[in-house]
Amino acid sequence: MGAFSIAGKLDRLFKQLRPEPSYMAVAEAVRSDQGVSISHTYIWQLRTGRRDNPTIQHLTALAIYFGVPVAYFLDDEHTTRIDSQLDMLRTIRDAGVTELALRAADVSPRGRDTISELIRKVWESERESREPGSPG
Repeated sequence: MGAFSIAGKLDRLFKQLRPEPSYMAVAEAVRSDQGVSISHTYIWQLRTGRRDNPTIQHLTALAIYFGVPVAYFLDDEHTTRIDSQLDMLRTIRDAGVTELALRAADVSPRGRDTISELIRKVWESERESREPGSPG
């Protein structure tokens, strides 16, 4: 399964979601939300490379489900750009930044400035402690 194959692209999209959806859940969502007939077996076949020539209708439906443009499946340049954006979002999610951002949304501008300053000070302190020759 090559990095730029349909299977590779679909696999990355599945792995991006937490929790990872089942093939049955994706097929049902595509059918109910978009009216596109697709089976969970067919989605599995696409993801594993057993089928590799989907219709544009199926690619479009899967792109809509995963929140990417259909060009993700058709143009490797788009794939590379979108994958880097998805990697950044995963890093933010895994670092708990989204929780911080959501909580900060309910804080006054002055409070957000204070939070930002505290984060900067912690970052500087940790960076200094990792520098060669520093104690700690």
